[in-house]
Amino acid sequence: MTQKTGKKGSKAEGKVKPADQNLSTEGVVAEGGAKADAAHLHTVHNRLVDHGYLSEAEFGVVAETLQRNLATTISLYLKFKKYHWDIRGRFFRDLHLAYDEFIEEIFPSIDEQAERLVALGGSPIAAPADIERFSVVKVPTDTVRDARAQVSDLVEDLTRVGRGYRDDSQAVDEANDPATADMYNGYAATIDKIRWMLSAMMDDDRMN
Repeated sequence: MTQKTGKKGSKAEGKVKPADQNLSTEGVVAEGGAKADAAHLHTVHNRLVDHGYLSEAEFGVVAETLQRNLATTISLYLKFKKYHWDIRGRFFRDLHLAYDEFIEEIFPSIDEQAERLVALGGSPIAAPADIERFSVVKVPTDTVRDARAQVSDLVEDLTRVGRGYRDDSQAVDEANDPATADMYNGYAATIDKIRWMLSAMMDDDRMN
């Protein structure tokens, strides 16, 4: 009996062993094209999940916009923080506080966009190099202390981001994903409001 059980155990172990090897992540290098969705890279634990009501082509459209907007929102958050730290002069207090207020409005969308991508069977790319690659907002490496220079730069970014959300809303709606389109419409309204507030500050002639 002991011998018989041992043989069965060996067979079972023999079947499990290859699976165990496949589950190992040690030394695995990501392969495949540069996708806007980590689930499509050929690595272990990255098997594609069901995209629900979306076809693979539709998912590709939606995933690209979600990854780009996720990277852009993270970069926008970092840029507001950079300017929040660097601001000097007459408008220090106003902008120092305002930047953090604007951050509070956009910050929740980071997790929402990432989780929307996961809910549709994707996997967000979040390494710093990938964030920089996909984002339409560039985080400054130089120190900018001038209030007007900061605000003008942010207004340009927000104009681009708001337009992007409106374009992406239409694109994902046409790709059979009205839920993500609704998300983008809400984000566009928030971005438009922040852009308006910053633009209004630039009407002050005292802003150096």
